[in-house]
Amino acid sequence: MSVEQPLWRALTAYRVLTMLYAIGLFATGYDEFARPWVAVAFYALLCVWTLATLPRVANAAKCTKRFLTADLTIALVGILLTRVAVDSSWIENDGPTLPSIWTAGSVLAFAIKGGWRWAAFASTLVAAANIVERGAPTRDTVHNVILVWVASIAIGYVVEVARASERTLARALEIEAATRERERLARDIHDGVLQVLAMVQRRGSALGGEAEELGRMAGEQEVALRTLVSGGLVPVSRVSEDAAQGAVVRAVEEPDDDEDAGPVDVRVLLAPYATARVTLAEPGAPVPLAPVAAKELTAAVGAALDNVRKHAGTDARAWILVEDEPDAVIVTVRDDGPGIPEGRLAQAEGEGRLGVALSIRGRLRDLGGTAELISVPGQGTEVELKVPKDSRGKAEKR
Repeated sequence: MSVEQPLWRALTAYRVLTMLYAIGLFATGYDEFARPWVAVAFYALLCVWTLATLPRVANAAKCTKRFLTADLTIALVGILLTRVAVDSSWIENDGPTLPSIWTAGSVLAFAIKGGWRWAAFASTLVAAANIVERGAPTRDTVHNVILVWVASIAIGYVVEVARASERTLARALEIEAATRERERLARDIHDGVLQVLAMVQRRGSALGGEAEELGRMAGEQEVALRTLVSGGLVPVSRVSEDAAQGAVVRAVEEPDDDEDAGPVDVRVLLAPYATARVTLAEPGAPVPLAPVAAKELTAAVGAALDNVRKHAGTDARAWILVEDEPDAVIVTVRDDGPGIPEGRLAQAEGEGRLGVALSIRGRLRDLGGTAELISVPGQGTEVELKVPKDSRGKAEKR
């Protein structure tokens, strides 16, 4: 149930009760009015208006700006008519205005409808009208004005906070429902499709020949589907090289270079690289990074995996580890290939092969990050890519 609704119901009752209170004050002090017919005319209008507009203060949708303007106008007119209806002694003794505390109902309607800013606007107009009616700011007038001003602003602020909390709660409930549905689908897929694909892969490897190729493709599909189930659906705009060999993998939409774009999840961009021979290990929570930096980091990981395929062979296995540090994102690519002989990278640069120098180290350098390569002959190669989380500006300058 909306937090605002009890406030609207309370405001409805408040308007009726304060109307009766204002009329009661007039009845008890009738003899002190210099022109009682002015007060009678105003109270007749006030009574008809209050009762006729009760549906208007039932909820925020019906309480329109036009109604609020008319309601506040009646309150202001009633305050200013007080000088016409009473004599000077009434004003000197700080007697109540014609609408009395009914005026606060108009201000509270502004607060509940539009928040504390609307409340401040309405209460300021009421304060000005009271000072004009009194002729000078007296102690009681200032006291009442400040009371209405502070109370209405406080209620308006509480309403704004309540609305924000309701939106947050609604979003949390949506996420919880989507997560439960996703878990249910993941269980069904795991109990059916994934087990069948795993069985096809094992039987195909055992039979050999064309069946082995079919088993390999089933293994690729199993990894892709498992990644899809664990990571969620994303738009498609890129297909890995394995698709040319018959494997369908999850692809992702590359981030936009728009400087106003929000951070993207690095896990989503790296997910397509997960295959039967490439294992992706990632945190359970999103790993946000600026779009430009995330795109360059992903490209550097792709370049590292290309080197694994070219130099370690198609049978080599690779592992991608994603780490989310407080001030940086670290992605490590490791393989079980033969490693890089000592001095080979310097020799490759001398021969004009700048894959590591430009595609990996160059990208990270432009982002303000680092790329460290560790290789032991016969024990594989490890590439650690570190990108600071404040690398957005550096990447755009590049």
